[in-house]
Amino acid sequence: MYQHLFGPVPSRRLGMSLGVDLVPHKVCSLNCVYCECGRTTELTLERKEYVSCKEVTKEIEHYLTNNPAPDYITFSGSGEPTLNIRIGDVLRFIKSKNSNIPVAVLTNATLLYDPEVRKELLAADLVLPSLDAAEKSSFLRINRPFHDLDIEKYIQGIADFRNEFHGKIWLEVLILPGFNDDVKNLEALKTAFRKINPDEIQLNTLDRPGTIENLRAATHKELQNIVDFWNLDNVKIIAAAPNRKKIISYRDDIESTILETIKRRPCTLEDLHKILGLHPNEINKYLDVLENETKIKSTREKRGLFYKIA
Repeated sequence: MYQHLFGPVPSRRLGMSLGVDLVPHKVCSLNCVYCECGRTTELTLERKEYVSCKEVTKEIEHYLTNNPAPDYITFSGSGEPTLNIRIGDVLRFIKSKNSNIPVAVLTNATLLYDPEVRKELLAADLVLPSLDAAEKSSFLRINRPFHDLDIEKYIQGIADFRNEFHGKIWLEVLILPGFNDDVKNLEALKTAFRKINPDEIQLNTLDRPGTIENLRAATHKELQNIVDFWNLDNVKIIAAAPNRKKIISYRDDIESTILETIKRRPCTLEDLHKILGLHPNEINKYLDVLENETKIKSTREKRGLFYKIA
């Protein structure tokens, strides 16, 4: 079993996506209230080789030699991948082995102010930075960043990357009603969009409960109202979780295994990770579908968010 690869997972946007995780669980520069991987355990901006480049490239080579090519190889996981100082080396290794497989990077974009980080990502085909707020107070409330992070520096970093990068940029924006959906926040985001000039702005909301109580997902109507308010040609509302079942990499055996495990006893995401040996991101894809189909439900208890049969 691979230690640093997961999937391929049924991605809504990337089809059959092989995940590459370059940091340990929840090492991140943000501690977002909505994160489905749970609370950040190491909040940091320190870049280092958290996961061995040699180990990761060995696993990638083995996978590509013994399996069909995925639709994408995606740097993602349960933390911020650009914190690994060897991300550029891993990316270039993938391209040297099979330049026909597109590489995507899912990043919170907080480190793009660093010219070296921007340079390391230039070999990617697609980068999906996130930007949930362009107002300082909302940024602090939603994303709860490492204390040295500055919102203007953050936005400028994404804009600088846009000017240097020749691939596609899909900017991810997650809407939390009551946090970032008022006129002031929406106007600030629109100003940031014009500065960044992404190929696409992908509007999203909660799939499942976040790390704090009393968060709710925006309705499709609320999201559409925001799209209408911005009146931009490149804004897209992300498809709902059930569409994952239509993706060829969606595996019914994994769904059944999760259901059978939860049926025996309620589990947290971390419990399921330890029991099943699957990456938290992969498990999350199936939990999205199962909750949407009301086959399972979640309850917040002292040790965290537990999933049980509905």
